[in-house]
Formats: sequence, C-alpha cells, structure tokens
Amino acid sequence: MIVSPGGTIGILGGGQLGRMLTMAAHDLGFKACILTPEENSPASQIADHTIVAPYKREEALDELAERSDVITYEFENIPLSAAKYLERDFLVRPSSRPLQSTQNRLDEKTFLNNIGVPTTTFAAITQMDDLIGQGPHMGFPCVLKTQRGGYDGKGQVIVKEKRDLSPAWSELMQQPVIIESFVPFTRELSIICARGLNGAVVFYPLAENDHRDHILHDSTVPADISDMQTMRAQDMARRIVEELEYVGVLAVELFETEDGSLLVNEIAPRVHNSGHWSIEACKTSQFENHIRAITGMPLGAATLQHHAVMTNLIGDDINQVDALGKEPDTFVHDYGKTEARPGRKMGHYTKLTAL
Repeated sequence: MIVSPGGTIGILGGGQLGRMLTMAAHDLGFKACILTPEENSPASQIADHTIVAPYKREEALDELAERSDVITYEFENIPLSAAKYLERDFLVRPSSRPLQSTQNRLDEKTFLNNIGVPTTTFAAITQMDDLIGQGPHMGFPCVLKTQRGGYDGKGQVIVKEKRDLSPAWSELMQQPVIIESFVPFTRELSIICARGLNGAVVFYPLAENDHRDHILHDSTVPADISDMQTMRAQDMARRIVEELEYVGVLAVELFETEDGSLLVNEIAPRVHNSGHWSIEACKTSQFENHIRAITGMPLGAATLQHHAVMTNLIGDDINQVDALGKEPDTFVHDYGKTEARPGRKMGHYTKLTAL
C-alpha cells in the first residue's frame, strides 16, 4: 500500500530521531502523530498530534493506528509486543521482525552469521560454568555484554584477565550475556542504507566515527576507505535488508581491523546518529528517505554533495549553539530537550566543506 502526501505517519517514540523524521514528513507533505510516554518530548514539540501513554497500552496503540496511514518506529527498544499488536491489522514499516533480531545481542549476531555477515567470535553465557569455559577460549581482553538492553556503552564490561570474569558478570547482575572476543580495531565505521517498498536499495557513503566514553562524538564523511571496502560494506548491508525484507533506513556499525577487514559490531533498524550529516550534505537525507520508503515513494539519491563532519552536542555542550550558529557553513540542531544531563545528546552540528 502506498501512502499519498496529506496522509499521516505514526511514529513510536518521541526523541530527536522522531523529531527529525517529523520534519522530513512535513517537508514531503505528510502529517505526523507521535506515541511516547514522555511529556513535551522533542518530536511532540513539532508533531501534528501526540499521544502520551506507555507503549504497551492497547488503547493508545489503537488511537495511533486510527490516526495514522502507516506506522514506523524511531528506536529499536520499543516493546516488541507493541509492534506485533499493531501489525496484526495495520501497516508497520519496518515490520517487527528487525526488532526481534536486534533487541537481543545473541539473536542479532546469530542472524548476521547465518546470512554470511562476519562478526567477532561470540558465545552465550547463562551460568557461571559457561563463563569459566568460554573466557579462555575468547582470549583476554574480552567483552561481556548483556543480551538485552544497553546503549552508548551501557550493559557491557571489558574483561582484562580470567580473574575478572566473575566480578564482571556480577556487575551485569548475572543476567544472560554474550561474551565476545575483543576486536583490536583501527577505527569504527558505519554505513546507512535505505530499502524501498519495491526492493530498491540506496547506500550512503561510509562514515568514520569517533566515540568518547562509549558515546558517538563525531562522524566524518566520506571515510577514507578503499573501493573494495565500500563494496564489502554495501554487500553486508544489502544482505541484511534483503533477508529481513526491510522497508526504511537501517544502519550497520562496523569495525575495521588492522588488515583492512570489516566486522559488523551491531545493526540499528532505524535512522541513525552517524547519519545526521545527510540532512545538509546529501541530496536526500536519511530521514527523507525513511519517509519515502515507508510511504512507498521512490527513494531519493543519497549522493554526497559536500564533505561533512557531524559533532554531537552532549550535556552542557548545548550552551555552544549560539556561537556555533555564527560559524560559516555550520548547521546547528537543538533537539529541544529541557534538561542537559551528562551523557545526554542535546543536539548536533554539521560543518560542510567542498568536495
């Protein structure tokens, strides 16, 4: 089903990604209805209608479906049950299937390996015997990550030697985890792609990402990589979206190893922080292409028109917006969040230079 301009996009989630999706929807002639448990969320400040309620409340989901022509989600940690409830009788794009694959790190890495996409070596840990057995097999240092939840470095611990295994698991509350071999990567990269309703796929240029304290600090585009690496990254992304029969924008986060190989760290079934530069630097932003995909419109070209560096404004960094806004070729985005907490993404800015 194709949704024509004038229709309404329902969005599960009211954060900054929902805000930028709403802006893109408006630019294309659509309305936006937000379902979020938060009052005065970034997206609700500009949406046409907001439903403030828990994601699992069926009456709220019914209202969202009644007001919308197609529903999408802005982050992957919405309750899977909410997406499944909606898609019984309604259009949800992407479907709930990517959520099933990405809300559990064990499922995600198993899925990737099953379709021939390389990751670091990993194993499931549900009891102490598993941990003692797998730790030496993975080598040290290694990484423990909770199977569910966690972002921006939360829910994971680096284990430097065998005696640290038990304390690390205790730190993660002895819940089910995965143990991973540590990747001695040279840098972190990401590729964003969009897949349309008709199966067409477009790829954005790879970004090189700098994380500080496990939070994305900046993304530089285009990354200085070989044509072969670009082809490998695109092949991995294509395999993922085609296997999932995906509709919308998806991001793939990558490690580059010392020999130039690429390993997938994780995937995000949504528009992504490392693609915010596309708003000013590309012919079609990731947000516009997501709206185009889920409504059945043809995808726009992801052609890069400028070199770009996108930098997150985290916590009190948001106080720089006035000064940044006066710098040439600099585009500042304030997400409209009221409290600038440490580690909280409050906005971003993108600096452009000529290709």
